[in-house]
Amino acid sequence: MAHEQDYHTLMSGLQELNFEGNPVPCNLILIGEHSFPLFINPCGQVLMAASHYGQGRVVVLGHENYLRRFPGLIMKALTWLRPDTRDAGVVGIQSRLHAVAENLNHCNIKTELGDFRNDLSVYITDAYSVETCAKDLVAFLKAGGGLIIAGQAWHWSSGHPQENILRNFPGNKVCSVAGIYFTEQTGEVGTFPVPENIPSSWRAWSKPNNFKKDLEFLLEDVSEFDTRGNAVASEVLVHGPLAFPIALTPDGKPFVAGAYYGLGRVILVSHECYLSKKTMSTFMINAIKWLDEGRQGVVGILPRLKAAHEVLAKSGLDCKLTGFRDDLSVYVCTSYSDAHCAEIQEFVAEGGGLLIGGHAWNWAQTHRGSNVMTDNPGNRILNKMGLSLLENTLRGGLYKAPEVEHSSEEGYHFWRMLQRFAEHVKLGQKLTDQEQDYLKQLGNDCASYLRMRCYDSAAYTSVLALLTDIVKMPGFPQVSSTCPVESPKDHMMLHIGKEVYKVTPDPDDLISYIIKDTPNLPTVSNARVRITANTAGTKIAPVLRWLW
Repeated sequence: MAHEQDYHTLMSGLQELNFEGNPVPCNLILIGEHSFPLFINPCGQVLMAASHYGQGRVVVLGHENYLRRFPGLIMKALTWLRPDTRDAGVVGIQSRLHAVAENLNHCNIKTELGDFRNDLSVYITDAYSVETCAKDLVAFLKAGGGLIIAGQAWHWSSGHPQENILRNFPGNKVCSVAGIYFTEQTGEVGTFPVPENIPSSWRAWSKPNNFKKDLEFLLEDVSEFDTRGNAVASEVLVHGPLAFPIALTPDGKPFVAGAYYGLGRVILVSHECYLSKKTMSTFMINAIKWLDEGRQGVVGILPRLKAAHEVLAKSGLDCKLTGFRDDLSVYVCTSYSDAHCAEIQEFVAEGGGLLIGGHAWNWAQTHRGSNVMTDNPGNRILNKMGLSLLENTLRGGLYKAPEVEHSSEEGYHFWRMLQRFAEHVKLGQKLTDQEQDYLKQLGNDCASYLRMRCYDSAAYTSVLALLTDIVKMPGFPQVSSTCPVESPKDHMMLHIGKEVYKVTPDPDDLISYIIKDTPNLPTVSNARVRITANTAGTKIAPVLRWLW
């Protein structure tokens, strides 16, 4: 994993960390491929994290007190943030952090107390004092600067109960571009050992963010989604911790979804025709306004989407037919080209809005042998944002808009259900009837998620590690004519066993767990096998896929 060396530079030599005492840290949410945890407490809460953005690096601590409590960690962070020691430059320290400056006085590091300047090599600050220089700090990071930022958002949240913490907490206006967010969730403290490798915990997935206010805004005056007609949509995989389904079929398949990504937002509709469908115009106008966030900026619309322009112009915003430009407030496009992939991701991360429409089923049919999760142009843009288009098709219909309270609190979410399944298998906790019904969807989502093969992502490797552990558990079902698969749990485990085998770095290690009584037969390599079978009236596709 690419981040392992980063982790060892930051944490090697530290045996344990003492978080006990009065400072109450906050839990950090990590998204994207570049962020990774430095410390996770036994409850699964991330108290420290690091990431890359552009050419720069950032270390985030869940309380400002930790800047002076852990001087050894700060020294290691400075080493990581300034890899070119030949031109170390000046370390700037926010004016109120005198104790941090004193801790560094005995080191051969040039420090200065004061406000941020872009000629520094590293800047150390709390998360509350960056409001006026947030844009400058983002540009500083992007250009190769180093940043240490520390704070907690739970106290700020108590004084700003109506505010959106992800967007408006001062620290999030900087470090969210690198995929790290301060939250209002308080962290459990104690004295804990420092793991040798990047920590991982399935307990960290227990509580996705609540998107009730977002759904209320997006679904205002929207009672139904009309997907009738000739347009065939794809199913959407909603897999990011800050991604959420908006519209679903009656059997729970999403076809419209949204997400936070960095400082910006994205909405995906799984067929571009929906962008211009008059019976869905109220939702599309709500979506444009949600993405614009009150900036009243220019909405750029891909020229081929002229019909969408007619619908979206009714929002009252300045809508123009244009290709991608980084001076837009919102960009509206299809998922069929990744020509501006990196630019669009950067545009959203730094505060832009993206409304993107398209499906993946036709691409999958015309690109046999390709991986739709990694090779499809739309997914190259969307995967990092926590959304993906699947090859599965959805039947059109007139579908009721979801009930906001239920959808935000109890509806299916990949991370929440994965955590519940882990509790069921590892701890013996009983699933509700609704959760039992969700297992089939979870199995399909796990299979699609694993196919991203994103081994440089801390989130991906933690999911792979959990599912590998589950496959290796003693209760993995051994199917035979006398022991058929009956329970949803066993169906789920067999499904993920096959998928984990396909993507694990060491598939041979899993064979003895998947098939415990492996016959002692000779192994033959590069052999051609001819199979003759009468398949009339039978369904053999699943068997052939397993063999393949």
